[in-house]
Amino acid sequence: MLQLKRAYLPASDSDGYRILVDRLWPRGKSKETEKIDLWLKEIAPSTELRKWFNHETAKYPEFQAKYREELRSGTAKEALEKLQEILSKQTGVTLVYSAKSDYNNAQVLYDLLTE
Repeated sequence: MLQLKRAYLPASDSDGYRILVDRLWPRGKSKETEKIDLWLKEIAPSTELRKWFNHETAKYPEFQAKYREELRSGTAKEALEKLQEILSKQTGVTLVYSAKSDYNNAQVLYDLLTE
């Protein structure tokens, strides 16, 4: 089972294997106390795309297309393959993200992986 969870919500046993899918560590959170099993920062959007998008809802459709394009090549493609491998082995996986909005890279990944 794949699910999404914001980094600022408490971890729970039902989360299963927790993967942080952001390029930047969540502000104000400690690497020592967070229950993150894997920080897969290579799967996050490029810095340029992240800054361009700036979590502006109106840009979300174009962001989705550009991010999916990034996931088709280079280190992002390798990271996506690694994520798919983890999903095939783990019974429960939670994609952890820090964005306040539901319009974010974790949602794009979730949609891509559950299509």
